[in-house]
Amino acid sequence: METTPYGTTDEGQTVRLFTLTNSSGVEVRLCEYGAIVAAVNTPDRNGKLANITLGKSSFKGWLENPDYLGVTVGRYGNRIAKGKFSIDGTDYKLATNNDPGGIPCHLHGGIKGFGQVHWKGQPVIRPKASGVCFTYYSDAGEEGYPGNLTAIVTYWLTEDNELIFEAKARTDAPTPVNLINHTYWNLSGKPTKTILDHKLQLNADHFLPTTPGLIPTGKKESVQGTPMDFTRPTRIGERLKNDFEPLKFGNGYDHCWVLRKRAAGELSTAAIVHDEQSGRVLEIMTDQPGVQFYTGNFLPHKYTGLCLETQAFPDSPNQPDFPNTILRPGETYSHTCIFKFSTR
Repeated sequence: METTPYGTTDEGQTVRLFTLTNSSGVEVRLCEYGAIVAAVNTPDRNGKLANITLGKSSFKGWLENPDYLGVTVGRYGNRIAKGKFSIDGTDYKLATNNDPGGIPCHLHGGIKGFGQVHWKGQPVIRPKASGVCFTYYSDAGEEGYPGNLTAIVTYWLTEDNELIFEAKARTDAPTPVNLINHTYWNLSGKPTKTILDHKLQLNADHFLPTTPGLIPTGKKESVQGTPMDFTRPTRIGERLKNDFEPLKFGNGYDHCWVLRKRAAGELSTAAIVHDEQSGRVLEIMTDQPGVQFYTGNFLPHKYTGLCLETQAFPDSPNQPDFPNTILRPGETYSHTCIFKFSTR
């Protein structure tokens, strides 16, 4: 592992960059600012290394990151309707920093969410893996959220060519928590090439339809017979422009899929992505109920990266039929996601 100075925040905090490398040559770069996955270099089928994530060329670039490239998102990743929720009869109001369809909502933790703050990084080692443990203390009232929250996110690079995201959190008052990784993937290793020829398979028979403001309606709809059906490997661009209301609302894919049920505490495969030209394969496993698939519809270079964010369902604090996302004192929030790299 290599640790180097990377830059200084506007508040004068020194930020370090951590570089992890395994014996297969896979290299992961992690940044204390935003607990960011700054780069992931993996070989193609011919052994040629390339960065398969979208990123910035310097630390200064990460300070202005409106697309959330590579960041650890919190307290609550994804959207909360109108920036409002209630816990035990008390109403809370958050910033409305996003307005799809002209309808304001709270997105990715607010104006300055966890992706725009300084985390404290600590190198860690275990058998056949090295990593960095990032810690952030979020004060009660930050971005309008109740409770003092301790968030701990550890990224591991294993000898099995896995990048593991492990998130945990504890609070002293009830608060919504949904910590997610927001890396944009492009398995071609060419950041200006679109991901429309990548093939995607999702382990999901249902998705969450939304309002024009991209807030779930509360229903679950079958993917069968729709452009949302990725139960078999399907070219991402094949049906992207179909005349289908959800695709119009999102300007492409920007929806949460309901993963098939698994035993409590077990990991299951959420998604498999394959780029036939480079041969690279990305398999994603998680213990979360959903995965948000986003095709980079609003990137400066449209469709040049895809996100597969394992997570709780969007707007869960306002949806009583969705899995609970309110963390209470004495409980521990936990989220594991594994990104496994290989070639065909």
